[in-house]
Amino acid sequence: MKPRFVGVAGLPRSGSTLLCQLLAEHPDVYCEGHSSPLCNSLLTLRRGISDDPFMLAQLDSQFTTSYGHLKTGMQGLLRGWYADQMDAGVVVDKSRGWLQCLDLLLELAPEARLLVPIRELGQIYGSIESQHQKTVLLDFIDHFADLDRFNRADQLFAPSKAVGAPLQSILAVQDFPQSIKDRLYFVKFEDLSLHPQDTMEKLYQWLGLSAHSVDPDRLNVRPHESDSYYRHKFLHAQRDRVIVPARHDVPLRVQELIHKAFAWYYDWFYPEFRRP
Repeated sequence: MKPRFVGVAGLPRSGSTLLCQLLAEHPDVYCEGHSSPLCNSLLTLRRGISDDPFMLAQLDSQFTTSYGHLKTGMQGLLRGWYADQMDAGVVVDKSRGWLQCLDLLLELAPEARLLVPIRELGQIYGSIESQHQKTVLLDFIDHFADLDRFNRADQLFAPSKAVGAPLQSILAVQDFPQSIKDRLYFVKFEDLSLHPQDTMEKLYQWLGLSAHSVDPDRLNVRPHESDSYYRHKFLHAQRDRVIVPARHDVPLRVQELIHKAFAWYYDWFYPEFRRP
C-alpha cells in the first residue's frame, strides 16, 4: 500500500519543527522534519511544462492523452520522492508552499491531508524580533534590519513576505469547498507546547493512526534544515524535550497594528484574545 501523504505548511515560528519532531515519534510515520524541495519541484515542473511549445503542441493534437501523461508523470514524482519509505503508513513532507498549491496536491494525491501550524501573531513577531536582536549584526534576506521595530513588523506581515504570505494562504481557505477544508488540520503552537500529549493524541486520531504515547521529556533529536539559508533569523533547532517558551514583550503599537490588520485571524482562531 502506498503511504498516505501529509503536508505540513503554516506560519513561521509556529512550531512546525516541533510538530514534525513529534510526528516522527510515531512508529507508522516517516518525517524527515526539515523543509522539503518536493513542493517547489512540482511547481517548477508545472511552470516549465506550461511554457514548453512541444508539450503545448501535444496538447493541441491529443489533449486527453497528453494531459493524462502529465498527470501520471507528476504523480510519479510525488510518489517516487519517498519510494524508499513504502512501509510507512504516513509520509510527512514539510513545505510552506503546500497550502498555497493545495489544489495541485489534491489533484495528484486525493487522499492527502495538510497540517497547518498557527500561533498568536504578536508572539510570532516577538519570536522573530527576539532572534534578530541576538543576531543583529546579520541582515534578513529582505533587508529588514535597517528598519525600526514598527516598520520591520509592517514589512514582515506584508502580503508577499515571511509572515504575510502564508497568512494570505490561510485567509484563502475560507473560499475552499467544505470537502477540501476537511483535509486541513490547524495546529495551535500554544496547544502543542503546553499540552503536547493531548494535542498529538487528537492529531494521530485525525490521521487515522493508532494511539501512541509521546513522552515530551524524551524526544529524538534529528538533523534539521540549514539556518544559514534564513540568515539565522528563523531557527529550526530541535531539542530533546518540549519546552514552553517565555512570552515575548511586544510593543503595544506593533500589537495594535497586527490585530487591526488581521482581525479575521483572531476572530477565526483566537477569539479569546483581547484586542489591546
